[in-house]
Amino acid sequence: MTAVDLPAVPRVLIAEADPWSRDLLTQVLLNVRCDARLDLCADGQEAMDLLSAKPYDLVIADWELPGIDGLALLRAVRQRKRNPLQPFILLSVRSDSASVREALPLAPTAYLTKPLNMEGLTQRLQGLLLDAGQEVSCEVPSLTPGTTLYSFLEHRRELADGAPLLTDVQLAVKRSLHPEGLDLRLLEEEIRTDPQVTAVLIAAANSAAQHHGDGVQTLSQALQRLGTGQSMNLILGLTLKRSARLSDPALADYAERYWGLSLHTAEYGRTLARLLDLDQERCYCAGLLHRLGDLALLRCLQEWKQAGGELDDQEEVGDALERFGAAYGSALRTRWRMPLELRELIASVYQLGGGVYSREALVMNLAGQLARLPASEGVEEVARGKTARLLKVGLPELSRLRKG
Repeated sequence: MTAVDLPAVPRVLIAEADPWSRDLLTQVLLNVRCDARLDLCADGQEAMDLLSAKPYDLVIADWELPGIDGLALLRAVRQRKRNPLQPFILLSVRSDSASVREALPLAPTAYLTKPLNMEGLTQRLQGLLLDAGQEVSCEVPSLTPGTTLYSFLEHRRELADGAPLLTDVQLAVKRSLHPEGLDLRLLEEEIRTDPQVTAVLIAAANSAAQHHGDGVQTLSQALQRLGTGQSMNLILGLTLKRSARLSDPALADYAERYWGLSLHTAEYGRTLARLLDLDQERCYCAGLLHRLGDLALLRCLQEWKQAGGELDDQEEVGDALERFGAAYGSALRTRWRMPLELRELIASVYQLGGGVYSREALVMNLAGQLARLPASEGVEEVARGKTARLLKVGLPELSRLRKG
């Protein structure tokens, strides 16, 4: 089928078990056709049911789908003898010649191996969904009449895409490339200060499709588990999302403040962990992510403005942050299935729960106290506090930490 045969607004089915790969495919496709009508599913039986119920202009399916796999799905589509053939992109981790020979008789429109080449996928989608030289632009959906700021934020809490990007990730990937490919060590150095990138890679590394062994709790562990191709795709895919960066100056100023607080907490956590011979990178990660909810809320406030909503003054922004920031963070960490141990460390930045405290939880609580301390105040009160006493970290050590 050529692009000329397609309707003005194409309907596309994406069948992919891994939620992060599914989200990446969605973003790449919407970047080509922002008006596309998408149906998403995570298993082959649901995909088969959808194909029986609706006509699709394109199917994108993973071979490794649970239940009915993607190859069986393609076989069922071809048995319907549609003329011209149903466009069908088959994805797979299998790159061996035997697998390719098994798929080719079923005439997939494309057979793409994972990790995907995003540029190649984009070109395929453009050829299928656009006429030569055609571009499709979409307006930001306007607010439903009567929608208030707080009802908008309440609705977005369970759907938010997370924090805005605070580093230039495209430049970070470019700097990490060398003739042999992507250097994960260099990439980690480039992106390690960005809360959104860190959170997404950890969540993706812990997803069902990637998970094996112990849960991933640091950026370094996530990069190693995902590998170069998938890591790069996920990072670059974040740039395709709406409001990936904050363009509103007032909201960007708020984000800089929360980002600075996150970085200070992360550095204090790592330094204290090193001092006490604990897991430095885990403590750094917990500190970096502890303001993820506030940053995600700022991103949603920008979406509110882009949809035609108004923010009258800074007091309204501050009130929204106080009212929803913590809830946004909790919702994201739960929806992204962050490891419980990491979530507990993040929570300890704010307050210690009841019962027995781990030394790392005490470290993060102390790191949060130091990061929040105004520059004009000394550390004497912190040194007299319960957390410092339990850790046996005295005034001399805290004073050196503050100066460092």
